[in-house]
Amino acid sequence: MNTRKSGTRGLDAKGKTTKGGKTLNRTSRKGNKIEKSESEKRAKARFIDYKDKLKKGDPLPSFNTDEVRLNKYLSNAGVCSRRDADVLIKTGVVSVNGNVITEMGYKVKPTDTVKYDGGSIIAQKKRYVLLNKPKGFITTMDDPQGRKTVMSLVKKACKERVYPVGRLDRETTGLLLFTNDGDLAKKLTHPQHKASKIYHVTLNKKVAKEDLETLMRGIKLEDGTTKYDNAEYVNNENAKEVGVELHSGKNRIVRRSFESMGYKVMRLDRVTFSGLTKKDIPRGMYRKLSEKEVAFLKMT
Repeated sequence: MNTRKSGTRGLDAKGKTTKGGKTLNRTSRKGNKIEKSESEKRAKARFIDYKDKLKKGDPLPSFNTDEVRLNKYLSNAGVCSRRDADVLIKTGVVSVNGNVITEMGYKVKPTDTVKYDGGSIIAQKKRYVLLNKPKGFITTMDDPQGRKTVMSLVKKACKERVYPVGRLDRETTGLLLFTNDGDLAKKLTHPQHKASKIYHVTLNKKVAKEDLETLMRGIKLEDGTTKYDNAEYVNNENAKEVGVELHSGKNRIVRRSFESMGYKVMRLDRVTFSGLTKKDIPRGMYRKLSEKEVAFLKMT
């Protein structure tokens, strides 16, 4: 007697093919193509309806990203900070296309002519340049006596006119930041937000530990008391070299502090400025700040 194997094919009661007792749903290749074609048509129809709806609907609002607030425009041009620009606008010394503007929040278009105190100004792209200053250069825009200025060292850094943030005296070396960002410059030099600075100081004789402690407690000078954040030996074997950290921006503050205690500063080098270092910047050379560094300065 022949017995049907479980894997053999057959027909069920409805006439469909079975295998091992299970019904098989078989569709011809032609049927698959027809179903797929109809599905694509339905999807295409829905897409066409969607496009028509977009055309018939109200247009989306557009934003003119080229417009900029007048106070920011003045700041970008290097005239002043945004806060100071608000004061200038209120006093009526700023005009746009011949009309005096006193409205806060007024926006300027790229084609507008902006004048401040009678002279035309042009907004500039903000630039940030870090210089490792050598000796023999004074921190000023120009010098009537014809001495070398720091501006000659960064004149090829960018086409925009940048300005030094703070100052280093003629014989002091190290980091000096240049920018046309008035807001950032004011922030870094403001009495309440002085940038942190670290100096490497070489003296004419060994520095007593008590004098370093005096700097950190607060040293009294003719223009008030200055308190150092830190003061310590660079090398314990050479007490003539010390490192000091402070936030004060007073003129020649480090030299005057040591001179008041009977020392003479032989060499003074600013090694950090607001977290920025001299790494990979040879003496007399400069580099541009990265976007990350600029963001850090603005958040500090």
